[in-house]
Amino acid sequence: MTDKLAIILGSLILAAIAADLLANGGQAMMFLLKKFADMVEWLAFWR
Repeated sequence: MTDKLAIILGSLILAAIAADLLANGGQAMMFLLKKFADMVEWLAFWR
């Protein structure tokens, strides 16, 4: 991954987080984090 691509991807992620916080107080981010935790737990079961 080049530096330019890393900066662009990082900026997009930060912009998405900022938009979520401004639009609905971070509820979408919390939903995704909970689903990610469920997925990690499910994957640990199959390990």
